[in-house]
Amino acid sequence: MKSIGLYIHIPFCKSKCPYCDFYSMRAYDGQPDEYTACVLESLEYWADKLGRTADTLYFGGGTPSLLGGRNIALITRRARELFGIDGEITVECNPSAVEDGFFETIAKSGVNRISLGMQSAVDNERRRLGRQADSKRVEECIRNARNAGIENITLDVMLGVPDQTQESLKKTIDFCLRNDVPHISAYMLKLEEGTYYYNNAEKLNLPDEDATADMYTLLGDILEENGYRNYEISNFAKPGFEGKHNLKYWNCEEYLGIGPSAHSFIDGKRFYYSRDIGSFCLGCEPLPDGEGGDEEEYIMLRLRLADGIVFDEFEKRFSKPFLTEISERAKTLEKHGLVNVTEASLSLTRKGYLLSNTIISELIYG
Repeated sequence: MKSIGLYIHIPFCKSKCPYCDFYSMRAYDGQPDEYTACVLESLEYWADKLGRTADTLYFGGGTPSLLGGRNIALITRRARELFGIDGEITVECNPSAVEDGFFETIAKSGVNRISLGMQSAVDNERRRLGRQADSKRVEECIRNARNAGIENITLDVMLGVPDQTQESLKKTIDFCLRNDVPHISAYMLKLEEGTYYYNNAEKLNLPDEDATADMYTLLGDILEENGYRNYEISNFAKPGFEGKHNLKYWNCEEYLGIGPSAHSFIDGKRFYYSRDIGSFCLGCEPLPDGEGGDEEEYIMLRLRLADGIVFDEFEKRFSKPFLTEISERAKTLEKHGLVNVTEASLSLTRKGYLLSNTIISELIYG
């Protein structure tokens, strides 16, 4: 059986960013230690229940770095013991929530990849996004991670944020290039219901959709000129630095999520923990979320990747040729520069990425 990916949700934040709807809270004194104990118990339970190995581990949040280096190291070591992990181990970090010696501590436990939530290298844009650290602090974190032996670093960048222009975006891109980080994730701002931004949209000076699309194109063009590949809609990497854990999601492979709000896909079934830290720590079972991994879902996920649908791989997975009707629809879209169709594969162009939801719906449903 293939190894799964392991995801651990850390639901703590110093404060709530105005655009974020992820499950998170402020931790009271001692809660990170208590939560760590709950995660360790859950790891023991799932290792015994599944009897599977894992080859990636990802700490997401929230702000995982708020758990502290000692607790991250405890979880990492135990996860490696129980699941045999000897691959990519990633920790998301907020530059304003990293204690002294954090990177050295987690590196010794086996963490080998850091995801820094920068969002923008322009400090006034960062402040509008609720980020407390300035760009100098981001640079310091990059340097400290490297000094600890962690070279695989990714920076998060947001597009279409308040007051952003192409010129300010270039400053953020220059920051990424100057610091020679091997991976960049770029997400367009989405106004999520229930967030401060959603409730106060009229007060925000947001670029319109066309301006945001132009920023995405600009970012992609500059990064590709500098050796990065746009291997997934929102992700750019130098060769060999693609995010192995997240590729499991897009390849429709199996993963186990631990922690409140964490989702899983195992043995064709999807399930998730409720957004309630109390029920998770009481050992409540995750909730069912239906079947997963069918042809439609596979196509939707794989078309996020630059490689798209490789017909031979599709046939091996589903024991049937790729669907003729989708191939025919794709040829029409190809005339508009939205998809690439070859004898071996079907994929979206960068222009197609900007309309991905519409295109995927058109391909699948006609």
